[in-house]
Amino acid sequence: MANDETDALDTLEREAKEYDKDAEIDRILKAFKLDSYAVLDLQPGVPESDIKIVYRKKSLMIHPDKTKNPQAPEAFDRLKKAQTALLDEKQRQHLDECIADARQLLIRQHKYTVDSEELKTDEFKVEWRKKTVEVLVEAEARRRRQLKARMQEEGREQAKEEAELEERKRKRDHEKEWENTREQRIGSWRDFQKGSKKAEDGKKKKKLKVLG
Repeated sequence: MANDETDALDTLEREAKEYDKDAEIDRILKAFKLDSYAVLDLQPGVPESDIKIVYRKKSLMIHPDKTKNPQAPEAFDRLKKAQTALLDEKQRQHLDECIADARQLLIRQHKYTVDSEELKTDEFKVEWRKKTVEVLVEAEARRRRQLKARMQEEGREQAKEEAELEERKRKRDHEKEWENTREQRIGSWRDFQKGSKKAEDGKKKKKLKVLG
């Protein structure tokens, strides 16, 4: 009887752990992936040590080798990318700036001051998170436009360089061909001169015969 109860408790515990894993995987996949803080469920401004601790805990929890959830690999990948972004100074600075911009936009929109009590409410935090998503989406769209423009410009530059290379090659080939046929042209000119001289000599002989 005791063994049956122990087995039942073990089963319940395993199921509870699987439920927690599934819930965490679902949370990660629903989090806005451009907001690495949201993916790791962290508050902006936390120290690197907290980022590493939370990542380690969550990555062990949802590791694909430790759960049968088919979405575990994707969630694990997002978790890893979020940690990498937050440990990268440039990427984290960009994210922090977007979050700060979102806060300032809301303060101006509602005509708050930096000391307004409304900024401490849960409602403001929810609105702030939504505004952060908007700012991040705009920033990402802008980055993609700039990347596309840069690639197009690089494409034009590459096409220009290729055209210039082709033109130089064409000129080199032309000069080479001209040099290769130089002797032939000289020979043809000499033959032409000889032919002209013979024709002229023939005319002179005919003229002399007529006079004689």
